[in-house]
Amino acid sequence: MDAFNEHRPRVGIIKVRGSSRTSAVAGAIAGVIREHKHAEVQAIGASAVNQAVKAMALAKSYLSQDGINVVCIPEFVDVEIDEKIRTAIKFVVEPR
Repeated sequence: MDAFNEHRPRVGIIKVRGSSRTSAVAGAIAGVIREHKHAEVQAIGASAVNQAVKAMALAKSYLSQDGINVVCIPEFVDVEIDEKIRTAIKFVVEPR
């Protein structure tokens, strides 16, 4: 673990499905950012990534009303599901 991440509290990953409600995910992202100043959003598959991106755009709008400007940094991560490795997209959301 590098020094930058060493001081950051560990927060659970917000997992998004293709059927996730955009507004509910956006509210979760905004709440985690307000409390912890860092959120991670994970999605597997095109429809889940679509819902995640829409939720992050909505969360950015929610947070801007509080004077918080955030950026979203995408990265690939491997996750194990049912003993199989799948590639997910993880978005790191942080204040700018």
